[in-house]
This record gives sequence, C-alpha cells and structure tokens, in this order.
Amino acid sequence: MVHLIDRRVQGKNKSAPNRERFLRRYKGQIKEAVARAVKGRSITDIESGESISIPVKDVNEPNFGHSHGGVWEGVQPGNEEYQKGDQIARPKGGGGGSGKGQGGNSEDPAEDDFVFQLSREEFMNYFFEDLELPNMVKTQLTSTTDFKSQRAGYKTSGTASSLHVLRSLRGAMGRRIAVGGKSSRRLKEAEAEMSKLLDDHVPMTDERVMKLKQEIHHLRTRLLAIPFLDPFDLRYSNRIKVPKPASQCVMFCLLDVSGSMDEQKKDTAKRFFILLYLFLTRAYEKIEVVFIRHHTTAQEVDEDAFFHSRESGGTIVSSALNMLTQIIKERYAASDWNVYVAQASDGDNWDNDSQTCRELLINTVMPLVQYYAYVEITEGDPQNLWLEYEQVASRHAHFAMQKIESPADIYPVFRELFKKQPN
Repeated sequence: MVHLIDRRVQGKNKSAPNRERFLRRYKGQIKEAVARAVKGRSITDIESGESISIPVKDVNEPNFGHSHGGVWEGVQPGNEEYQKGDQIARPKGGGGGSGKGQGGNSEDPAEDDFVFQLSREEFMNYFFEDLELPNMVKTQLTSTTDFKSQRAGYKTSGTASSLHVLRSLRGAMGRRIAVGGKSSRRLKEAEAEMSKLLDDHVPMTDERVMKLKQEIHHLRTRLLAIPFLDPFDLRYSNRIKVPKPASQCVMFCLLDVSGSMDEQKKDTAKRFFILLYLFLTRAYEKIEVVFIRHHTTAQEVDEDAFFHSRESGGTIVSSALNMLTQIIKERYAASDWNVYVAQASDGDNWDNDSQTCRELLINTVMPLVQYYAYVEITEGDPQNLWLEYEQVASRHAHFAMQKIESPADIYPVFRELFKKQPN
C-alpha cells in the first residue's frame, strides 16, 4: 500500500491552495469560459462573480492503480455461455461496448460539464489580465487631501498611551550617571581608604577614620537623593501627519445625445463607459467622473441625465471638446491628475465642425490627457468625424479609436483599445 502525505502548511482556508493550483492548471480553459460569460451578461454586473463550466474531458486527473502483469485469471459470476479457453467475439456497432457514456446512444444521460464558481476578484483578474493602462507615467501622483501618520522622534510631553518606556529609562540612567558620577567615584575612593586604615588596625576612634566615615555617609545620602525616574526623563513618541501618495485620475465621458443616437446606441455607450471605469479602479485609488453630453451645445450633467436625456436636432461635437478643455484647465491640473477621455458617438457631425474637432484635439486636448478613446457606434460606413479622427490617431500614439456595431463588440473593442503595449 502506498501513502501520499502532504506536509505543506495550510492557512485557515484549507481549500485555498487546492483552488489556486486548479486555477493555474486550467488557466486557458477558464479564460475562454470568462470570455464566453462576458458576451452573455450585462457589463453593469461585471464586478460580481460567475459560474464557469469546463468540459469534463479537460479536467481528467491522473490516478494510481495496480497493474496486472503476466497471465492472470478472473472469476465472473453468472457466466453460462463461455468456458476456459473460449474467445469472445467483438461486439457489433463499431463503437465497442453498449454505447454507454459520453457521446453514445444510451439510456443514461450524457456526462455534465464541470461547473464551479469564480469569485469577484478572480473574475476581474481574468477579465483584465492581459490589459494595461497605456502611458501611465506621471511626475506627480499625490493628493494633498490624504494624510498618513508617521513617527518623527520623541517629545517631552504627551499622553500616557504614547509614553516610550525604554527611551525614558535610558534617559533616566544617563541623568543618574551624569549627576552622581563624581560622588560615586569619590565614594569608591573613600571606601578604599577606609578599608586600608582598618587593615592597618587603626582604631575606630581615630580622627582619620571618623572623618572618612562621615564623608562616606554624606556621599551615600547624596547618591540616594538622586531620583530613579524624574519627570524630566519621560519621553513620548512623536507622530506627525505627512501627505500620503495616492494615484488619482479623472475620467471624462463624452456622449452624443442628438436625435440620431437612439436608446440602443446610448445603452451600448453606457456599457463601454462602465467597463472603462471598472478598469481604472484597478489602477487608481481615487477616480472622479465628469459627464458631458452634447448635441448642438454641450453641458456638464449628472449620470442620470447623461444616460437618459435625449435631444432632437443636429450635432456639433466641438462644443463638447471646448467644454472638456475648459474643465481640465480649471479643475484638473496636469501635474496632479491623470486625465482619461472616452467619447461615444454615431459619427454624425456637421462637416465643417469635424475639421474644427481635429484641430482642437491635435493642438489643445491631446497634450492635456493621458489617453483618449473614441468609439463610433454605427452599423454603416465610417462618418466624417471618423475620417478626421484618423488624422489625430496618426499623430498621437495615446489616441485610440474603434468601431462598435453591436453590444457583443464592446468587450473585443475594449481589449483592443487597452491591450498591452510592446516594450
């Protein structure tokens, strides 16, 4: 008999190591299952976990067994047809056996896939695994509103809970040595002189002995008068608040709400914005979101009005770009904020205004932002705005544009926009 003993130390969650090994072993199958799950669910629910199914044939495990070597005999009860030495004919049907099991014609149901639950964190890790934030380099990524407590030496006053005992005792010892050092040396000398006189059989009534005895008593009294611990010796831990580095970014959402943008297109844009926001939450501690909707004019609104309002009439995209530039310069300094812009539109715009948008992006907007993603939601040919934006993409590496025809394209387009860049 063979015994296999696992001596590795496990934490409170004893199944965690086995689960981690399982996820590593079937990483490829899980990633494919996650991709299938994303297509079949709403992106607004992307943060929750997911039930993942893997074909059973992909999770077969090796096992230990006893091998039959040489010639061996077996007893099969209920045999009324065959005798020793008979040869058994091959079963008819081509598949061998009675056809039971996977893929066979049997009364038994086919074997189900292996299904298990991915947690929220595991699902998000697989979802964002091969994505990265482009150009995520800044000279200053601090927020002055967040502070952390930090030790900064010691002070002579404070609360009892902040008393540093070791430092106080060390100071007390140094003070006693400094104050009583001269008296201690003289005490040792006087005691040595007294011992020498007594060794020479000098009587106790001798003037020299009486004088040394009086001096020794005075020195000991003086040393005992030095306090073991004085309030002057107490030291308290000193803590100060220093600015805590915290990466922060602002995400601008630009949406066309003109008459040509129906509810289905706005719903597609909403899913893309939510996906980008979730992606940024994995890289930044503090995120602010600014919603700008536009038709012939632009307006900064809250999230509800951003996604549910609809206007009639034409589209002037440059109005949104002008408001974007104004808000960045007034509220989000480039030295303190990483600026990301996501624009969704059906591409319809006044011809002359599309050229204005191109100039605004190249000369004004792109130097202020970390990344600019434009998605055009249309099933037809690219519109005039797309053609002008292509010139912007050729001049700025941190400008990306993709076309979305249906909600199923959101995830592939998002991955293409934010795929890992070669070193």
